Amino acid sequence: MDKYEMILTAERQFAREVTLGVIVSRPLSVWHYLIPGMFIIDFLRRNSAIREYSKHFMFPRKLAIDAARDLSMDYDTGSVHSRIDSETTHWLTSLNLYSEKLISTQKAAIDVLIAHYEKLLMAEGESYYELIQNAYPSRTLYENHINQLTEAENEVDRALVEKLGESDVLKEKLQLEAQQVTLRRRKILEDIF
Repeated sequence: MDKYEMILTAERQFAREVTLGVIVSRPLSVWHYLIPGMFIIDFLRRNSAIREYSKHFMFPRKLAIDAARDLSMDYDTGSVHSRIDSETTHWLTSLNLYSEKLISTQKAAIDVLIAHYEKLLMAEGESYYELIQNAYPSRTLYENHINQLTEAENEVDRALVEKLGESDVLKEKLQLEAQQVTLRRRKILEDIF
């Protein structure tokens, strides 16, 4: 498997794990046990929600992976960033989330991801973990990347709350996602270093 596919596969798995952690954390109601067929209906509903949530979680990451690959192949930097601007704007607009601040913060997070993926694409390794280990020779360097990415993602969340308005439901969803992301990143950190 080439590095691009290794990275993409690992990010898709990460997105799925985060999504499962967020969605499965909601307990089943008593009705799921008492009404025949409710389990199947809930299972199908959750599978659909997992696919949709993963797709949105992966969008900026896939955009960044593609950009890093293109930049490593000496594509024009201006056209790559222009494509990122255009696709990010189109994506957020299609979700009825258009705001200059949200677009700006999302692009800043994508830039952090691009720098990370460029390092991984230049590193040697037969697995995703080896790529990380060779791209970040020390635990501190990788932790610095995680902290930078977390801060960029927090800015996106703040812009999202500003756009949609503060609500308990949105706040809970963002907190659950942040917790799952932190748990998964901590596990990767412990597994590698």
